[in-house]
Amino acid sequence: MCCARLCCGGNIRNSEEKSSPNPAAEALELIPNSDDTEGKPVCFSIEFYIGDAENQFRILYELEIDLGVFLNEDYPRRIISENLFVNGEPVFQRSGRLYLGNMKVIKGYLSSVTVQNPDSISEIAENSLSQDELFLTNGFRLVVSPAFARLIADWFADKFMVICRADSMQLIKRFADPKKKAVYIEKTTDQAAKLFGINSNAVGYVVSEEEPDAKLYSIFRDAQNRKSRAVAAEIFESYGTIRFINMFPLVIKAIQTGGTLVVDEFDASIHPMALMSIINVFHNDEVNIHHAQLIFNTHNPIFLNSNLFRRDEIKFVERDDDSHQSILYALSDFGTTGDRGVRKHEDYMGKYFISQYGAIKNIDFTPVFEEILHREGEV
Repeated sequence: MCCARLCCGGNIRNSEEKSSPNPAAEALELIPNSDDTEGKPVCFSIEFYIGDAENQFRILYELEIDLGVFLNEDYPRRIISENLFVNGEPVFQRSGRLYLGNMKVIKGYLSSVTVQNPDSISEIAENSLSQDELFLTNGFRLVVSPAFARLIADWFADKFMVICRADSMQLIKRFADPKKKAVYIEKTTDQAAKLFGINSNAVGYVVSEEEPDAKLYSIFRDAQNRKSRAVAAEIFESYGTIRFINMFPLVIKAIQTGGTLVVDEFDASIHPMALMSIINVFHNDEVNIHHAQLIFNTHNPIFLNSNLFRRDEIKFVERDDDSHQSILYALSDFGTTGDRGVRKHEDYMGKYFISQYGAIKNIDFTPVFEEILHREGEV
């Protein structure tokens, strides 16, 4: 999520617009490891595809930045390295100096300046470097290839959707020119809400004079005067219902555009059957024709299911109690042979609970309550 914010913002300064529910995406001094007494570089890397079926590009973007130590907001930040690879070819590499690589891979997207001045373009581009600004969204966009930089920026803006925090949803813009005091009922979302479990009412978004953003409301038919009445959704609907309704339009958008949807706490307050239906939509090649991708984290072992995911699609995160650092590994990393081998259609959940795969911690709160009772003289 932070990588997307940096690429859209074009720099490693704090964002003045607090639009994200994740504070670390806006205040970058929150990103370094809080245990480190000396600043260590922070690295981001993302790989994705842009373009259409006839002219598709595989993008690998890497960024290494120096943010100082945790909570040091006055630290003079700088970009250590920044690299862009297209179809495996280095287009630019930045590490102190700037190196422009194989431009043939994006030949049709080069600016007239680059085409007319191929020998001096490196010097022109390097003169645009700033230690806290991304070359991708500044010098590269302005001098080398505005069109290709726009393709990458549009992917981050339109096809990389992140829902961070279970209680704070990132919503898409639903109304281009909303009218005040108007009620908007989206047919598809309302239909999905009824499948989810809403029966007696519709759900819609109300645009009021007081609020700049549309708010979710439950819409009822008043039996006395036969007029519709709107009741704030948080009053009438459950938290799980509200979260599902807010999330579902982003699921639709991902499927329609072939985007990547990243969801924090995917299973928070939503029935597993509804979540499994969404997962099945992403796995359905007849529906997911644009190859949209769903990435989520969860604490619910019900998703450790060979009928839902391949072994390489199931990842574990294990944190070291001493260093407080985490490692990421896949179920497929265990292989298929040996004592810890994982075979298709095994009981993944059962083996997880006997620590076959790690990433599990024994938790016993009994001593806490024994201490409380001891202090109160009851034991």
